[in-house]
Amino acid sequence: MLEGKEDVTLINEANEGLFMLCCLNPECHNPPASDPACPNCGVPLVILRNRYRPLKSLGGGGFGKTYLAEDIDKLNSQCVIKQFAPRIQGTSALQKATELFKQEAQRLEQLSEHPQIPRLLAYFQDNNHLYLIQEFIDGENLLAELKQQGNFSEEKIRELLLDLLPILEVVHQVQVIHRDIKPENIMRRRSDSKLFLIDFGASKQLQGTASGTQIGTFGYTALEQMEDGQSCPASDLYGVGVTCFHLVTGIHPWDLWKEDGYSWVRGWRMYLPQPISVVLGTILDKLLHKDYQQRYQSAREVLQALQSVHQPLPPTVAPDRNNITTATLIHTLTGNSGWILSVAISLNGKTLVSGSHDGTIKIWNLGTLKLKSTLTGHSNSVNSVAFSPDGKTLVSGSHDGTIKIWNLRTGELNFTLTGHSDPVWSVAISLDGNTLVSGSWDNTIKIWNLTTLELDSTLTGHSDSVRSVAISPNGKTLVSGSIDNTIKIWNLTTLELKSTLIGHSNSVNYVAISPDGNTLASGSHDKTIKIWNLRTLELKSTLTGHADPVCSVAISPNGNSLVSGSWDNTIKIWNLTTLELNSTLTNHSDSVTFVAISTDGNILVSGSSDRTIKIWRLQ
Repeated sequence: MLEGKEDVTLINEANEGLFMLCCLNPECHNPPASDPACPNCGVPLVILRNRYRPLKSLGGGGFGKTYLAEDIDKLNSQCVIKQFAPRIQGTSALQKATELFKQEAQRLEQLSEHPQIPRLLAYFQDNNHLYLIQEFIDGENLLAELKQQGNFSEEKIRELLLDLLPILEVVHQVQVIHRDIKPENIMRRRSDSKLFLIDFGASKQLQGTASGTQIGTFGYTALEQMEDGQSCPASDLYGVGVTCFHLVTGIHPWDLWKEDGYSWVRGWRMYLPQPISVVLGTILDKLLHKDYQQRYQSAREVLQALQSVHQPLPPTVAPDRNNITTATLIHTLTGNSGWILSVAISLNGKTLVSGSHDGTIKIWNLGTLKLKSTLTGHSNSVNSVAFSPDGKTLVSGSHDGTIKIWNLRTGELNFTLTGHSDPVWSVAISLDGNTLVSGSWDNTIKIWNLTTLELDSTLTGHSDSVRSVAISPNGKTLVSGSIDNTIKIWNLTTLELKSTLIGHSNSVNYVAISPDGNTLASGSHDKTIKIWNLRTLELKSTLTGHADPVCSVAISPNGNSLVSGSWDNTIKIWNLTTLELNSTLTNHSDSVTFVAISTDGNILVSGSSDRTIKIWRLQ
């Protein structure tokens, strides 16, 4: 509070300049005025510390109110006044609330160097009220954005996580737990769309697993924090998961919590209005786990999971889209002078890459269906292509015996890996983006460090060419299919051979692992597709129907369907639950060499020796 003549002088100056001041009486809801006293409650209108001019109320809660203000000493730049005026009874409760308000100032000061956390500008007491002055963020919180723009898309959720998690990682590194992650506490700055984490009023310094007052927002707060007052980084990550759920479904978690408590998290998928990828679905599963020990333990772990996809992973889907029954041809891409031997789709579904018998790699815009660029450098056919987890790098394996590492954005060749003595048939990248695996005509599998670009190990065991390699989602299992008619299962950590699967009577041309890591599908020169239980290593079923060798297989979003391409010029869509054939696509005029499914589960891409790539809409 300003005192004596100085106070009156400032008010008079405000009147002469027609400055509008907002009443700082927390019980008053009158709009700003230019009078010496509030016309509603009679409390004098003041400029705090002769510097901070309150302009209007931004709302408030049980602990006080927040005001938009101007900092007179900084050319009237905007700032925020947060006033502590709790509407609570009892000495103990008041002391606790006072402590929390002071802690918020301490946390903001502690984190003031982070560019996406509002800076603390001042903290003081005036007229029996505590005030916190902080940086003003011109934007809206994500709850307001949800109401204005509707449910977030998966791409928007992904962008949110990539922006928010690094902030949370820094917060946790200084041993602070926010304890109230929700859409209202995440602001998007209008000027550049950057996210800001706000309202550290419930935050707590971590000492082991922090325990204390039960605090947070119903619906967003983790079980351990709500029941026992305990919190840890995984508690904040639960709030991140619930925030994503709310934004992608439009359903407030409190509405579900009122009906089912924490049991709603087990069936969160039933509320999805549209499909999301297995990548995001798996991440939300872990973020939303009731047991904090089963969640991610750090924001860094979530970021690694989010960025660790080397090829399109089928999406999980809403309950009414359990099976793919057929597909409609929507476009045919032409321009290759050689057979199409491999295709891959980027995680965001915007880019398609194809490898050809003519030694070139073509980059297509999957939205416009236009050719973006052609990469040249291999001296023989490109048999396999794969995206790095971050989508910036492309890896190609060739009949010339080399593996090339490309910068996908510039189209430049970064590096060439040599070591195989014969053609490279297949390449795959681990989910952490650190390991590259290649299978070759020289009967070997090579394990490369994708960071140092050095050869780590060579696996021998197949008696003939290795035609296909695949890595399980958890990065622990490697599967290889060979012309020696066998499938080998390797421990990718110890590099030990775990098992050899025998059942095909001819070359195993392609192997694919389901997103949950439980199912293995293999396509063979014997014209069959075999379905294996990758946990028990038992043969579950054999699918017959192709008239010629099966070149490629892809498992559908929820693991219930399978797509296969064959030398018989057809693509077949199978129901993996009933083991029945759903449909046969016959638009290619020559062998179907490769099939792949987009991450949203809507698009099938097929490459053929008829030199075309066909784009299909899955139904």
